[in-house]
Amino acid sequence: MSSSQDPAAHPRLRPLPRLIFMSRWLQLPLYLGLIVAQGVYVVHFWAELVHLVQGAWGNDLSETGIMLVVLGLIDVVMISNLLIMVIVGGYETFVSRMDLEGHPDQPEWLSHVNASVLKVKLGTAIIGISSIHLLKTFINADAYDVKTLVAQTGIHLAFLLSAMAIAMTDRLMTPSAAKPH
Repeated sequence: MSSSQDPAAHPRLRPLPRLIFMSRWLQLPLYLGLIVAQGVYVVHFWAELVHLVQGAWGNDLSETGIMLVVLGLIDVVMISNLLIMVIVGGYETFVSRMDLEGHPDQPEWLSHVNASVLKVKLGTAIIGISSIHLLKTFINADAYDVKTLVAQTGIHLAFLLSAMAIAMTDRLMTPSAAKPH
């Protein structure tokens, strides 16, 4: 057993710091809840896929309708990816190490995840999801008023600027020795 896994190698915490440190486990039910939400998205994805196949088979969907359903499927997948990043990355960063080093299915990004990297990845994922929503809105623009189109575009730009600000802040706060050349 390595010294990092040997309980005797770590000093015993005083009661208050121990309580504070152990409070991180209160996040576990939150991550389990997100896993349930992931399951809901799987069911939603399959329901939409069945709708797409039935609509295309029965000629009930136009080309635009098919495109909108496919974009909806892509949206579900992107949200599902976001959930995985939050569940796995958040658990690994804030609750407990998973010790996946060397596991063939370990996500590449997990080996260097920290709170800062997680924020940038989440921001990027949110921009992707927002882009899909905006594209769906513009494809079906006749169904929306101008106020809604402008508001969704403004919200997307706010997400974009926020993610750029987070990435820039992360870059400025990262020591120059750690930056890739």
